Amino acid sequence: MAPPYAATVAEVLDAHDVDEGGLSVEDAAHRLEEDGPNGLPAERRPHPVMTFLKQFHDVLIYVLLASAIITFVVGDWIDAVVVLAVTVINAVVGLVQAGRSQRALDGIRAMLSLTATARRGGRWVTVEAADLVAGDVIRVEPGDKVPADARLIDAHTLQVDESALTGESVPSDKRLDAVSRTSGVGDRVDMLFSGTHVTAGTGTAVVTATGLDTEIGRIHALVTGTASTTTPLTRQLATFSMRITLLILAVAAGMLAIGRLVHDRDLAELVPATISFAVAAVPEGLPALVTITLALGVRQMASHNAIVRKLTAVETLGSVTTICTDKTGTLTRNEMTVRTVVTPVSTFDVSGLGYAPHGDVTTRSSAHSSDTSLLAVVEAFALCNDAHVIESDGAWNVVGDPTEGALTVLAVKAKVDTHGATRLAVVPFSAESKSMAVRSRSLDDRTHMFLKGAPRVVLDACSHEVDGDGRLRPIDRAGWTATVDDLSSRGLRVLAAARSAETAPTATLVEGDYASGMVFLGVAGIVDPPRAEAVDAVATMHGAGARVKMITGDHPGTALAIATEMGIAAAGAPVLTGSDVEGMTDAELADRAPGVDVYARTSPEHKLRIVAALQSRGETVAMTGDGVNDAPALRRADVGVAMGIKGTETTKEAADIVLADDDFATIGHAIEEGRRIRDNLQKSVLFLLPTTSAQALVVLLAVLVGFTLPLQATQILWVNLITAVTLSLALATEPAEPGIMARPPTKPGRGILDRSFIGRIVWVSALITAATIGVFFFETGRGASAAEAQTTAVTMLTLGQLAFLFSCRFLRASSLRPAVLRGNRAVWVSAGVLVTLQLVFVYAPFMHPWFHSAPLGAREWASTAAIAALIFLLTEAGKALERARHRSRQLRPSAHPS
Repeated sequence: MAPPYAATVAEVLDAHDVDEGGLSVEDAAHRLEEDGPNGLPAERRPHPVMTFLKQFHDVLIYVLLASAIITFVVGDWIDAVVVLAVTVINAVVGLVQAGRSQRALDGIRAMLSLTATARRGGRWVTVEAADLVAGDVIRVEPGDKVPADARLIDAHTLQVDESALTGESVPSDKRLDAVSRTSGVGDRVDMLFSGTHVTAGTGTAVVTATGLDTEIGRIHALVTGTASTTTPLTRQLATFSMRITLLILAVAAGMLAIGRLVHDRDLAELVPATISFAVAAVPEGLPALVTITLALGVRQMASHNAIVRKLTAVETLGSVTTICTDKTGTLTRNEMTVRTVVTPVSTFDVSGLGYAPHGDVTTRSSAHSSDTSLLAVVEAFALCNDAHVIESDGAWNVVGDPTEGALTVLAVKAKVDTHGATRLAVVPFSAESKSMAVRSRSLDDRTHMFLKGAPRVVLDACSHEVDGDGRLRPIDRAGWTATVDDLSSRGLRVLAAARSAETAPTATLVEGDYASGMVFLGVAGIVDPPRAEAVDAVATMHGAGARVKMITGDHPGTALAIATEMGIAAAGAPVLTGSDVEGMTDAELADRAPGVDVYARTSPEHKLRIVAALQSRGETVAMTGDGVNDAPALRRADVGVAMGIKGTETTKEAADIVLADDDFATIGHAIEEGRRIRDNLQKSVLFLLPTTSAQALVVLLAVLVGFTLPLQATQILWVNLITAVTLSLALATEPAEPGIMARPPTKPGRGILDRSFIGRIVWVSALITAATIGVFFFETGRGASAAEAQTTAVTMLTLGQLAFLFSCRFLRASSLRPAVLRGNRAVWVSAGVLVTLQLVFVYAPFMHPWFHSAPLGAREWASTAAIAALIFLLTEAGKALERARHRSRQLRPSAHPS
């Protein structure tokens, strides 16, 4: 049999062995026992302890634990406890995040109806929605939540809000005629879908699917089966940690071998030296540094109304190359608004957005905006209307049909008051007639018929229109058809209005009364308007090298019109529909997806495939949305962004970031913040690697060459401790560098540090290592004690790192400018704390036996400070060479054209 939406009512009833009288109580019970309840299955939840332990299954955590064990071995339990605390904090954060998928599924279950009205045993009864079975005949009324997927048997002016499922702003007008097999969910007008809301009319239907077989059940299965992708930062940290671990193990083994076989040193001396090397080389501050940098970014983003649910998503935003976004409620307001009114006399522009009754109606001609032709058409729209708007908590909302709400607001803006009119009779709107008519009596006791509906229907009922002098003239059908086509091509939903030519005293109304002889008053162009801030945000994102793609359940024409208006796509750009996507293989879609910016009539599966196709081409994808139909794609994307106000709970739970203000422009701020954070992570890692490398090289060279260790293990731990507490964290609060949103996003797959930084790391490592070893031998040569020489070496190592910190404030730009001394108070606080702690290390008597330190004189401080300043200048010289090479590479293609 054909799918229920493509079959006749009789075929569907026959397939389910039922008639319009419904199932018997016994038959329903038997089917329930066979098919199971109409609900979504609860997932078996793992034990919290197992979930907690799984958080430690990570290479970076292994590095941390190894670092803690090493520090325990050398006796520094304080540092070890700090490192272990970082691992536990990371595990707790992971445990909290692990529950998000389960809450997303719970959010989908919450959308399901609790009760239903079904025909059992020949009478209508209220049953638990969970007890519905395929073949049940159900009844729906305004305000009901549809309890299961069902094929309509009968419908009277039935409209259903399916926006959470399809993304369409306007309620779907339901009718009984079967549709094509290839129709998407949004086009199946003969079906009701579980979890959607009835806004108007009544209907009866036969249940065709329950539980996981419903459309909402399929989304549940998609969320269940869609694994969150690992973020670029997670992948890069894992690779980086693995390489560091292997390198440290290899070098440590080499140290032991050379020290023993070449220099014939005792193991009692070699083992502590090797441990000192490992302690110096392991960047145990890196995980804490990453966590703190991201956490500070989270706080900063919260001030811009972006609530971060997953720490690593903050940095990933800075690498986003493609932003896939829903239209309704994300780029647009999900509030229908009249934008244009056209009468036989003039064209009027309507200002104001949404349901707030604020704005003006202005004419494009020399006539005054209170032109009688405008008042006539607005009066007709206001009288053929059952909606009204209310204010609640400072926000205006519509009660009734959204399109009628837009016409009600138009009347307020045009200062048309219809409260004195009396409605005598009404023919309600229906999907079949595509019109609504009323007979109304005004305060001066005149009675007219008013008609509102689809332009073609209203035009067919009219014979005349009114000219500028108020006289009747034959209607210009060709002209009005062209006007309607023009408005429709701009993505506007067009409604027309008419009234009777003569007054009639009767108080009744039937369809034949207004089938002909009516006077055409004009049309209104209605749109779900783009958010003004979203238009600017799209331009900002394009400037930042991130491509914006609209994926919506709306019609292709409307989608392209909005996309063109927002600058997402050019007029006439290609649009892929859900049926187009359905007919493509994954490989074909992956080829087409990068070049298409507008997708229409899409289902949740289509959105999921589009995101996956883009990712398969190396794109870092952010997906935004507010409906439950967006949840699977949000979870699949590298960064899922949900709307906090109008977004469903399911969508918010599946997302990594929630926009508290539903402002698409906030994503632009978040991307900028993500880039700032990535820059700061780069600065921090760039600072950390040469400094830890220098510490390790000092020990490594001592063992390989065979001279006295300039630093002891406890002294290396001291430097690690004070720099981790001070300098490493200072760069986390660096402000954004100029032009951060004018550069392209980070290329997918690129590591935490570019290859261009390798030279700088080697250069600075060599400078600090040479300075540390040099001052040690210089002091030893002058007759200083071992404690004094080592204390001078520790001071050199500390001040050298401080000098390098100022160079790291700008990744590539020169730090030889006044800006390096301002803009980040944390740098000076950290420097002050560092110097204070080093003074304690040098002069506090209780520190001397613990760390084998000794007091220094002014000469030692002056010489180490001068060398530190030289390290800064030589580092800046290296950066200047990097910039020169970069400019040379940029000029090379133009100098040698191919």
